[in-house]
Amino acid sequence: MKLPQEYTERMKKLLADLGSDEFDKYIESLERERFYGLRVNRLKLTTDEWEEISPFDITPVPWTKDGYYYENSYPGRHPFYHCGLYYIQEPSAMYPGACLDPEPGDRVLDICAAPGGKSTQLASSMQGNGILVSNDISEERVHALVKNLEMSGVSNCIITNETPENLAANFEGWFDKILVDAPCSGEGMFRKDKDAVGSWENFKNEHCREMQDNILDYVDKMLKPGGKLIYSTCTFAPIENEQTIAAFMERHPGYEILPLPKVGGITGGMDSWVEDGPGNMEYTSRLWPQRIKGEGHFTALLQKKSEPETTDKKPEQKKSRSYTILEEVPQAVKDFYKKNMTIEPEDAVYLTMGDSLYRLPCEPPNVDLLKVARIGLFMGTLKGKNFKPSHPFLLAQKKDSFKRYINLKCDEPDMQKYLRGDTLIRDRDETPDGLAAVTAEGYLLGWGQTLGGVVKNMYPKGWRRQQ
Repeated sequence: MKLPQEYTERMKKLLADLGSDEFDKYIESLERERFYGLRVNRLKLTTDEWEEISPFDITPVPWTKDGYYYENSYPGRHPFYHCGLYYIQEPSAMYPGACLDPEPGDRVLDICAAPGGKSTQLASSMQGNGILVSNDISEERVHALVKNLEMSGVSNCIITNETPENLAANFEGWFDKILVDAPCSGEGMFRKDKDAVGSWENFKNEHCREMQDNILDYVDKMLKPGGKLIYSTCTFAPIENEQTIAAFMERHPGYEILPLPKVGGITGGMDSWVEDGPGNMEYTSRLWPQRIKGEGHFTALLQKKSEPETTDKKPEQKKSRSYTILEEVPQAVKDFYKKNMTIEPEDAVYLTMGDSLYRLPCEPPNVDLLKVARIGLFMGTLKGKNFKPSHPFLLAQKKDSFKRYINLKCDEPDMQKYLRGDTLIRDRDETPDGLAAVTAEGYLLGWGQTLGGVVKNMYPKGWRRQQ
């Protein structure tokens, strides 16, 4: 791999601090085959269940409880991928979300979220409780974010397409935990993405640092006292890593660095790379591709110091005009559950935006001034007495929630037909008429409307396979 001369010279000096042969080991690592990973979606199954059914050769990723390496496989082509049973993710990218590890009930922000790998990981830890706000500034990238969160069956997420400035104006002191997977020069992705080498020369470290500082300053406004902040990049440059953290703590003195776990070859950051820094940079984590089974990453965990309690109360948010909270579950939804499902409607907050019905585990904040792509689980459309369920609604259910099923085996021809959007012909004596949940060996995949053994395919057009 041909690297820019400027980058090469800097890395020689940088890695000399780690060992005399460290640069040679780094260069050798770039020529080796990269490592591939997937992370199990614990909203749908446990890791023990996954290990029993996995169609791939897998071994655990050491720094997360739900990640696996795979070899000689194509998990994106398997029906289980379309069920949302796992998310295909580079192994080292699993580390920041695992370190933040939110709990059910937390208020969490993933501010640079697309395409959704870390957001789906955070949601998996939250288990449907609390509020996750997943944001990306790019309108185009938000489409992928929406799809990945919906495929994963996430039901407690508000998806926004906003600037950090606008988010900060709306969420002052609101979040318990925030993840900043910052835009960076991408030096750690050179092995994974050959185009990243060319991009490095166009997006130099100093330019990226300006964006990182800007994001972190707004994040400070949104984090509660006592809250935790994960900052991560996929680059090696100290100016975007240790020095960014040191400068942030100088601008915002009320933070301390917390230690992160060092497993699987992960090492600490370097105090010597920060002039007059706050110390404790060894608490941060460096994931070097010559030392771990993964690509390059940097991660730091900060905690905002608690403030003395005060009797002053912040003004309550005004009632939102963007959505309407319903006083009870709509009758059309109750009727749908009674006809098609084995469970009762969930005890949750139901709200509408136009004809769209959403569900959240608790009341959302006011989002009138924000561009919102989703405000919770999109359940479907509600028009008078008619409720039409959505594909995301099905994927967010437990697999025993429906009265009628059409179970397909992963290797049978009808499975590929269904994923292409084709009509299916099934044994009419074994296929009940009506709306049914289509499954891949028992795991929820999509809707089908059956009459006399003919299954009308309701798999979303934008999600269908082309071949």
